[in-house]
Amino acid sequence: MRSALTIAGSDSSGGAGIQADLKTFAALGLYGTSAITAVTAQNTTGVTSVTPLEADLVTAQIEAVAADISIHATKIGMLATAAIVEAVVAAIEDLDLPLVVLDPVLVSSSGYRLLDDEGAEALAKELLPRVRVVTPNIPEAEQLSGMRISSRAEVRDAARRIRKAGAKSVIITGGHAQFDTTEVVDLLLDGDTFHEFRARRIGNAPTHGSGCTFASAVAAYLAHGCTLPQATDHAQQYVAGAIAHAVPVGHGRRPLNHFWRTQPQVSLG
Repeated sequence: MRSALTIAGSDSSGGAGIQADLKTFAALGLYGTSAITAVTAQNTTGVTSVTPLEADLVTAQIEAVAADISIHATKIGMLATAAIVEAVVAAIEDLDLPLVVLDPVLVSSSGYRLLDDEGAEALAKELLPRVRVVTPNIPEAEQLSGMRISSRAEVRDAARRIRKAGAKSVIITGGHAQFDTTEVVDLLLDGDTFHEFRARRIGNAPTHGSGCTFASAVAAYLAHGCTLPQATDHAQQYVAGAIAHAVPVGHGRRPLNHFWRTQPQVSLG
């Protein structure tokens, strides 16, 4: 069985982070493993508290998994501190972690800062050049590229800037694009080649965990042997379905339904 490793924070509400990553891996036929970087107290309405783990403990988790289980792809999410970023960079190099997909988690959907300033700098300078692909949303792409994005042409300019900064490939997801009201356009810059992937925009209800889920799905499809354009296309379709079937729990943003393709209808009598 193919397997993947996620390195990310824990979401107590189960909608994002490690929990969303492991659900995605399971839904897409992978055995999921994890290294937790931080524990968060959050629910569908927002994050109330974050405690990062010691960097040495993050390293120990990664090493323990890699020493025992074959890893076919790696997804990185919330890293919280510069020390953890540096620990993950060292692990990628020392353990030769494969097919690394970086979701550059900087701020939560509710606006809570999830990576400190030193960590953001380390991510851009040290981690970005060591991953197979980085998957920012529009606000994250603005921060990584240092430019405002208000059109599809500017999305391409931002992708070029991020690649020039060291990324091998860039996927800028279009869910946050205010200039596209009827469809979501995910843009992949793979080497020097652009690819666009389009999906119908689904409703207006805010959701929780789409960025984590997309990056995990890309990693899952890469683990199964897909090319990066194929993985991007399949991941977009998977996330679109998970959003369309989002779970109406809590009082805030709706978590995605990661098992929308296979979830049985349960009869209670």
